[in-house]
Amino acid sequence: MLLEPEFDVMRTDTLTKSACRIGMLLLPGFNSMAAQAFVDPFRAANYLRGRKIYDWQFLSPAGGDVIASNGIHIGDTVAITEITADFDLLLVNSSWTPEDFQDRALQSWLKSASRHGVTLGGIDTGAFVLAFAGLLDKHRAVVHYEHLAAFNELFPTIETEESLYSIDKLRISCCGGVAAADLALEIIQMQNGIELANAAARYIFHERLRDGGEAQIPRRLQPVGYQVPDKLREAILLMERNIEEPLTQTELASYLQLSVRQVQRIFKQHIGVTPIRYYLNVRLDRARGLVTQTELPMMDIAALCGFSRAEQFSRAYSKRFDIAPIRDRIEGRIPFQFRNFTDHAGYLSAG
Repeated sequence: MLLEPEFDVMRTDTLTKSACRIGMLLLPGFNSMAAQAFVDPFRAANYLRGRKIYDWQFLSPAGGDVIASNGIHIGDTVAITEITADFDLLLVNSSWTPEDFQDRALQSWLKSASRHGVTLGGIDTGAFVLAFAGLLDKHRAVVHYEHLAAFNELFPTIETEESLYSIDKLRISCCGGVAAADLALEIIQMQNGIELANAAARYIFHERLRDGGEAQIPRRLQPVGYQVPDKLREAILLMERNIEEPLTQTELASYLQLSVRQVQRIFKQHIGVTPIRYYLNVRLDRARGLVTQTELPMMDIAALCGFSRAEQFSRAYSKRFDIAPIRDRIEGRIPFQFRNFTDHAGYLSAG
């Protein structure tokens, strides 16, 4: 990917200065895999270089124990009010309910870091937190694909990318998961060269250094290695790009230069459902993201996802997800593994 010439903070030569200082702000329900994937390449780089060239610290709004979205606890985090370190890079790691973290104290702290020239970043839904604080204006942003539609609705003036990560001047964002390792390796490469980045990747068994502009979900090859026909990929892409005003089967077939029957046969053979059913599921999946991740009125969400009547939308949504959209707006804000418990107060109070 292209590296911005203004991105001076991350280009610092760590051979001639003290360790690059990284702070990761963990918000309740954060992405645990991304946190570990981001830190581990720096651990490997320190080991391989034989000295500490990267230093990191886990932070949280109140300090102490923080629970990730998968239930893992990270303890002894430092409260942002007690921070004395002068960070080079500060990342916000959030996953569930980023809209909950709009308090003035947190936003003031992030703005202060920005004024002092700290490079700010967001992992998974961390870009939401930065955007709520007005810190992503005139910058690109990357979020997890499940949250992309919600981000675009909430922040229509911020340019988004459905890619692994973005480095845009003094702003970084990443979709989360193992892509955080790719981002960390890119930073190592920028600061210390390709040789150390490759060595760190080998050390943690990371197969290759993926470019930040790569798609979060490669269109041609599914994660388990199953290759789908080009026409099927094109059909799915057309569906994903025409949510608010769905295409008819005839229109879809015309764009693909196939007959309606040929399109039906491709979907049945490779996915096991009809194009109509798959298209409906695409629209409902988009709707679920807006239901659980925004406060948009249900009628607006229905219209944005191609439903002309609220009753039709609610019925289809309930059938697909076995829960009414109005109820899912509440339940969908609780990480999945906690939903089996009758009392969610323990998790919610941790925030």
